[in-house]
Formats: sequence, C-alpha cells, structure tokens
Amino acid sequence: MTLTLLLAAATIGALHTAAPDHWMPFAALGRARGWSGARTARTTILCGFGHVTVSALLGIAAVFIGLGAMKMIGGHLENIATWLLMAFGTVYMIWGLHRSFRRDAHAHDHHHGVTEWSLFLLFCADPCVAVVPMIVAAAGAGWSAVIAVVIAYEIATIATMVVLATAAHAGARVFRAAWVDRFGHAAAGALIAAVGAAMMSLGI
Repeated sequence: MTLTLLLAAATIGALHTAAPDHWMPFAALGRARGWSGARTARTTILCGFGHVTVSALLGIAAVFIGLGAMKMIGGHLENIATWLLMAFGTVYMIWGLHRSFRRDAHAHDHHHGVTEWSLFLLFCADPCVAVVPMIVAAAGAGWSAVIAVVIAYEIATIATMVVLATAAHAGARVFRAAWVDRFGHAAAGALIAAVGAAMMSLGI
C-alpha cells in the first residue's frame, strides 16, 4: 500500500503543479526583473517549499483532527490564495505602469527581495488539498510511511515547478522588444492577475 501511496502522492504533486499559477509567476517576474535562470530556480524552490510544507502540515493535522475539517480549511485557503494572486498581479501591474512612465524607468530597483518574499507568502497560503487524503491514508502504516509520502510529494512538486518555471523563463528571455523592456513589469503583473482570474473561473 505504501508504494501505491508514494506513486499517488508524486503524481498529484507533478500534475497539480502543471497549472500555470504554479510556475508562470516566476517566469513572468524573472523576465521582467532580469533574473538569471539560477535566481528564477532558487525563487521557485523557495516558494515551492513553502507551498508543499503547508500542504504537508495540513495533511498531518488531518490525522489528528479529521480529514473533513482539514479539507474544508484547505479549500478556504485555496480560494483566498487565488484572490491574493489576482491582487498581487494587479498591484504589481499598477506599480509597473507607474515605473514605466517615470523618467528613471530604467534605474536599478533595490527591492527585488520584497517580490520574492511576497511570492513565498502567497504560495504558503495556497496548499494542495489533494495530498491530504494520501497523508491520512499513509498514517495507518506508521509515521515512516507518512514521511515517505510527504517527501515524494515535495520532490515531485518542487521539481516540476522548477522545470516548468525555468523553461518558460528561458523562452521569455529569447523574446526581445523595446516595449517589453519598458512595460515588462506591468505586463508581468497583468499576466499574473489574468492567470489568477482564469484559475478562479475554471475552479482549479
């Protein structure tokens, strides 16, 4: 049973990460801010770790207080996180537009870390509820099985996020245009907000 749960957790981790809200923000912001591929990967790993850790903690909590309660809490967090993603994208778009029309629009920004930690908090607030039943089921085989399921889920999720984010970032860096250099931040914010709206409308 443990092997089946491991495969299920890894599959859930990889498949749910294919949704664009799990990798597109890193590619868009990395392109707009001129991050290297390595920095984009590091930021993705950081946010992915927050995302999967909160998901795992929800699963472990469900072992003690019940699966139904945790799924309900996780569902509320997912809804809130979608709104936060849209809000983040909208605010970033407005800031990007303001920056684009300043005389020093191409001046170096000194607050890159703020964006990265904002993304980290955003992804911590967006757990994957689908993994919770896997963790609860693994608890019947002992805590070693729970740990194994969590590790399989975390590795699959973070690895998929990094592959998709860095691939999209590399593709975006190939595209060169004057308007991208000037309005890249605003475009990135608009894209992030649009992805959040699409996720909400599709119920993903």
